Formats: sequence, structure tokens, C-alpha cells
Amino acid sequence: MTAHLLSLGGTDLVGPTARGAVICSFLVFIGLCLLWVFTLATQSDDPERLYVADRRLPPVFNGVAMAGEQITVVILVSLPGVIALFGYDGVSTAVDSALALGVFLLLAARIRATRRYTLGELFSLRVQGPQGRTAGAVVTLCIAVPLLMVQLRAGGITAALLIGMPTETAQVVCTVMMGLLVMCFAGVADLRGTGFVQVVKVPVALVTLTAAILLALRRFDWSPASLLSAAVDGSTSPDGYLSPGLWAHSAGFGPLGTLSNHIVVILGTAMMPHLLLRVGASRSAPAARRSLSVAVVLTGLFYLLLIATGFAAAAVAGSGQIGVVDAKGQGAPILLASEVLPHHSTGRVVLITLVACVAFLAVLTAVASVSFAAAVSVTRDLVGHEGRARAGIGEPAVLRLSVVVLCAVSLALTVAVHRYPIEFLFAFSLGVAASCVFPALVYSFFWTGFDRRGLLWLVYGGLSLCVLLTLLSPVVSGTEEALLPDQDFDLFPLHTPGLVSVPAAFLLGWLGSARPWERTALPRHTAPEPTPDHGASGARVGSGGNVVRG
Repeated sequence: MTAHLLSLGGTDLVGPTARGAVICSFLVFIGLCLLWVFTLATQSDDPERLYVADRRLPPVFNGVAMAGEQITVVILVSLPGVIALFGYDGVSTAVDSALALGVFLLLAARIRATRRYTLGELFSLRVQGPQGRTAGAVVTLCIAVPLLMVQLRAGGITAALLIGMPTETAQVVCTVMMGLLVMCFAGVADLRGTGFVQVVKVPVALVTLTAAILLALRRFDWSPASLLSAAVDGSTSPDGYLSPGLWAHSAGFGPLGTLSNHIVVILGTAMMPHLLLRVGASRSAPAARRSLSVAVVLTGLFYLLLIATGFAAAAVAGSGQIGVVDAKGQGAPILLASEVLPHHSTGRVVLITLVACVAFLAVLTAVASVSFAAAVSVTRDLVGHEGRARAGIGEPAVLRLSVVVLCAVSLALTVAVHRYPIEFLFAFSLGVAASCVFPALVYSFFWTGFDRRGLLWLVYGGLSLCVLLTLLSPVVSGTEEALLPDQDFDLFPLHTPGLVSVPAAFLLGWLGSARPWERTALPRHTAPEPTPDHGASGARVGSGGNVVRG
């Protein structure tokens, strides 16, 4: 067993004088949030209203909500810590995450034009029968469950740090309590309700990060250069802090390991099922593009603030102290908020409370969005109309039951493996999305010869490669930070599978569809064109039934 957290019972980031006020304010905030969420719950039994809000969300509102999808608790608490501890490598990861929505912008209008919003429906663009929908549901669950586990774990660790009890028992208790609260929210939420919470979370998060950064700059006479210099001097490796290779996760196998990480983070972040669902709620294809444009701007600002927060935490607290509190740096934002103001000031209590509230909102919205998107996929693609009819229950009931079951299973798995470092599951989810979703959508939209066999080879081949290469990678065995440090079967040298799995998925999709080994003179039937949204601007149907775009 490896414990990636240095669980020191005496570590108290908040302090006894401020702890009571912070906890009380935090509990009041949680109560108000849950009350507000229940008032936002949709009582309608119309599936379209539950899933995509009748496709009536305004572009700016939906764009802010898309930006909120990027503000997860893992990103919020982990990325500043990685930057504070490892400098350049953390900044590189933040830049990759910011670029992801730009990639998604290239496909968003086409996805919206199909009027489909689950992976199963999108996979069925060129595939007849239930196999495409089943493949989409399987991929969605393989992405969602690991993501939920990492989000719940990060939320529990953050809550334990805030109450000054970072022991394993306290972390488990906080994880269970946070998980149950979030489950209540996810069980009644819909896309519109989560959108309202996302829209509130974005400005609160941006203002909180900005306030912490400005207070840190004030300590260095408002000089960013002095702050960065102090961050370098306070790091554990001043000579390599601003150079690549300090973070073991990025250092493996040199430039190839870095390239693999870039592929996984950029393509995986862009292909998350909850983002596809959010695009499906746009009024039209042009509205989807406008929403993504708003999201790109806000997400870029968020990651810029996260980078500054990481450097500010290293400058104010020092990388050594951050590493003592948490070996992965998840306490960096809390430590910055705790140290940037005098310990007996009211402003310090307010700032720590704001950080706690943003962290809770991040857990709440991230878990709800991911579980809701996965439940929609289960309801629409896996259970299907015939399965619901046999069970004698309606679609909304299946959706609610699926959300609760997904949250409960993810929470149980999180508690069961709490002693182990499972952060690699986040990269695994991104790897599955990059390897299975991105190639399938590219082929579906741009290659008329893509068919059922090609889709199944691509999806299940890419998924199998992700699982196999992750099991044989250094994140599972062979290193001190691995899941099984005492074992040594890391035959695959990279920490992420993207460099191999993404090209292999493209190749499998082509081989399964083109079948170059078949020598026949008979023309092979090609899959049908994707069905457009004829109400979208700039699209019409020609006399021959072909789509003509103006």
C-alpha cells in the first residue's frame, strides 16, 4: 500500500481561531445551495426538458455553464499544487486543458446539427442497430466512473484539510458526507438546474482566485517578477523549476512522454460526455459555436488564474511546506488563502471560506454533471425504450435511479480504495475519451466509408488498449508513487497511453471499415450520411436529398 498523502495529524491549515467561523459559514452555504438546487429541480416528465432543457438555453448562459464544467475540484485544488511543486510541467498541463475547448469548437456545430447528445446516438450516425448505442454507453461509463471516484476523493481530502484533520479516518468520513450531499443534488438535478449552479460558480471562482493572487502580489510590492523569483527560490529544485522534466508524471521517456500527455489532456478534455450533452442543449449550430466561444474565453481566464495561483502558493508558502501538507499539492489553494493574510484577521476567515465554498461548488457540479450525463446515456442507449417498457417504468424514473446508482457505486469504490493513489484514473478517463470518442466522431463526420465494423473495432480496440497500457504503465507499478509500488511489471514506459492508443484507434477504425484484405469487384455499401438539423442556420436539403450548406 502507498499513501500519497502525508497524513500528519498536527497539520492545521485554518487554525483554531478561524476554524469555527469557517466551518459554520461553510455549512450555511451548503444548506443554501441544497435548498436552491431543490427549487431548480424540473418536475416535468418530458425527457427533452430534463436532458437538454428543450434546447432553449441562451448562448451566453450555456457558454458560461460550459466554462463551469471545466472548474472541477480536481483541477481547482490539484493543478495549482502541481504548478507550485513542479513549475513548468504544471503550467504545460494547464495550457493543454485550456486548449481543449478550442479543439471541441471545431466539432461542436456538427454535433449540434445532428440533434443527438449521447455518445450512443452519435456513434449510431453510421451504424444501424443497437451495437453503436451499446458501445457509446460502455465508453461513457468507462469515462464517468473513474472521474467520479477522483472527484469524490479530492472533495473529501479538501474538506478534511479545511477542518484541520487530514487523517485517513477524517478523509474517509468527509468523503462519505460530501458524497451523500452531492448524491442528493444529483438525484434531483437536470441540465438546466446544474447550468444555473455552474453560472454562479464561474464568477465566484474567478473572483476568489483573483483576490488570493492580488493579496499575494501585495506582499511582493505588486511585482509579478518578484513573486515568480520567490516561487523559484522556494521550490524544492530551483534550477529545474522553470524547465520540463521535474514532475515524474511528465518526465517518463522524455519528449515522447510529454507528447503523449499533450494528446490525452487536449483531446480527452474536449470529448467529455457532459460537454456533448451541454452542446446538445444549444438552440442551433451557430448558437453552439457562440456558446463555445464564450466558454473558451472564460476557461482561458480561469487557467491563467490557476497558473498564477500555483506560483503565488509557491512564493508565499514554499513548495516544501505544500508538499508536507499534501504530497500531490492538493492543499496549495487552501494554504495560500491561509498564509496570505494575518492569522487573526477577518479577511483571512472570509478568504478561506470562499475557497471552501468554491471547492464545494466544484464537487457538487462536477459529480452532478458527470453522473447526469452517464445516466442519460444509460437511459437512452443501454436500457432503451423496450427495456423501459418491460420494466413498466418511465424514462425520468430510470434516469433518477441511474444517477443515484452511479453515485452510490462510485462513492463505495472511492471509500474502498481510499488508501491507494488513484489520481491516475483521471488521466485514464481522458485517455479513453481521446482514444474512443475523438476518432469515432472524426470518422463519422468526415468519412462516408465508416461503418459498423469500423466503429466497433475502433471503440473496443481503443478501450482495450487504454486499459492494457495503463495496467502496464508506471502509474500502476514500478515506482514509489505507483498504485502497487512493490510490484514491477511496467512494460509500457509512458504514464499515459495516448501516443499509442489514439493512432491505433484511428488505424483500427480504418481497417474495420475499409477491409483492404478483401478483394472483390462488388461495390461495398457505405454508411448513411449523418442526419443534419435542418433548422440550423446555413443548412438546407437539395433536390437529391443531399445536405447543402450555405
